[in-house]
Amino acid sequence: MTHPVLNDLRLPVVAAPMFLISGPELVIAASKAGVLGSFPAPNCRTTEELDRWLGTVTDGLTEDGVTKPWALNMVTHSSNPRLAEDLKVVAEHKPPIVITALGSPRPVMEVVKGYGGTVIADVVSLKLAHKAAAARADGLACVSSGSGGHTGHLNPFAFVSAVRDFFDGIVAVGGGIADGHGVAGAVAAGADLVYVGTRFLATRESMAPDAYKQMVVDSGTDDLIVSDGITGTPASWLRPSLVENGLDPDNLVAPEKRAYGSGNGHTRWKDIWAAGQGIQVIQDAPAVADVVDQLVADYGVALSRLDRFRGGVLV
Repeated sequence: MTHPVLNDLRLPVVAAPMFLISGPELVIAASKAGVLGSFPAPNCRTTEELDRWLGTVTDGLTEDGVTKPWALNMVTHSSNPRLAEDLKVVAEHKPPIVITALGSPRPVMEVVKGYGGTVIADVVSLKLAHKAAAARADGLACVSSGSGGHTGHLNPFAFVSAVRDFFDGIVAVGGGIADGHGVAGAVAAGADLVYVGTRFLATRESMAPDAYKQMVVDSGTDDLIVSDGITGTPASWLRPSLVENGLDPDNLVAPEKRAYGSGNGHTRWKDIWAAGQGIQVIQDAPAVADVVDQLVADYGVALSRLDRFRGGVLV
């Protein structure tokens, strides 16, 4: 669809909001490079810290009164005790885009729409997509199979196609996409924006520990396992990380209750590391700007390949 946010991007890519990974440095670098930088509010331990981060990002991306597009990811589930206070600082700083997760977008709609912002809702199923559309979200982010961390179960192409059947807003999709060829494929399938996570995890500006970045560089798709044995919800984990923490990847038992913090002597997400299926093509951890340049170059090659088949005829 036509949307001002899309028009301002060099490439229709979201540097996905990653828990404990995405911070102001990564957001600013990504948006300056021409993609949509983002970070999750829970990466800030307090509302006061969120206030500081929002100010840092806004200042870093504003020139002559114009702010480059970027996104804040907010947990809207009723279990989030900070939501009301966080929304107060959101109203003050006015991030151009708010991406909601783990709940309906309704709690943020009045505030974000009130200052002219855009609301995109993370969804992992068609049922949730219909609910978010009914809540009048501007966009839907289809978290699909192959995503890092808590992953979806639908094929990204099938998910986009099904959502396009009833929704005419912004459609984003993520799941195992780490190069410009995959971005072009998703756009050709109907997506307006494409989530790229793991590729940006392994960058200089990422907050991931160096050992985590190196494990991503050294690993491939055979080093991933999808299991509910850590948090109680299926997530894509790095096998070497599980082993390093004394866990048997092939004999994980789901906790009795879903848990996203500490447990079993480990801090989930901090000690035990996740990655998506795009990991196979990641061979280094360069600057964000270099990653975006390569995505743009690969995207151009993919578009040229598509262009050869205009009208169903090889030209």
